[in-house]
Amino acid sequence: KQWYQRRVRGKEIYRHKTVAVYEVDAKEHKIYCQNLCLLAKLFLDHKTLYFDIEPFIMYVLCEVDKDGAHMVGYFSKERVSPDNHNVACILTLPPYQRKGYGKFLIQFSYELSKRDCQVGTPEKPLSDLGKLSYRSYWSWVLLDILKDLHGTVSIKELSNRTSITEDDIISTLQMLNIVKYWKGQHIICVTPKQVEEHLKSENYRKPLLTVQQEALKWLQKGKRGRPSKKQKSND
Repeated sequence: KQWYQRRVRGKEIYRHKTVAVYEVDAKEHKIYCQNLCLLAKLFLDHKTLYFDIEPFIMYVLCEVDKDGAHMVGYFSKERVSPDNHNVACILTLPPYQRKGYGKFLIQFSYELSKRDCQVGTPEKPLSDLGKLSYRSYWSWVLLDILKDLHGTVSIKELSNRTSITEDDIISTLQMLNIVKYWKGQHIICVTPKQVEEHLKSENYRKPLLTVQQEALKWLQKGKRGRPSKKQKSND
């Protein structure tokens, strides 16, 4: 019996223990990326794009074992987005849901935005599960900063630190009831006790999986070298 390893198209840009992420350019791997989009259509009611995919890059999340890489989920993003969308479509396959992979994909998209020196936001509309996941992730990120804060911080400063848009930050803080509108600007009004109370909530706790910075091998646009002949032949 012939033995082979499962592998994903594209380039591995993240590996930590048994978790790997592959960057797949739809221009180079069109059929593979179309199949990803068709797979997503089975689970996402609003998923419509599966033909004109060349402007997109896919980031495929996998569990890796001795048999190779097993797809867990993925997100796609436009190569160039005038609206600063850092996610066009995001999916965690049903067998892998509620294991922290959804928020891992969300955090991964923001880590790429940080390295690209951009703020980002997902394309709308989001699915119901997507809305819950994003709201929970944004809340955790902001509360984690506020719990160690000494002094004041502006919405713009939070946006610069997190790569989350100011609109998404404001709506999240309003939901948490820790921001007020005063004299034409939003002012964060929160005590350490309020932050700790929020962080005790199951919805705002630290995700089960988080991106390990040292494991992410990805360069900002314009700083990427050309792939070697060996890399091209392997793809």
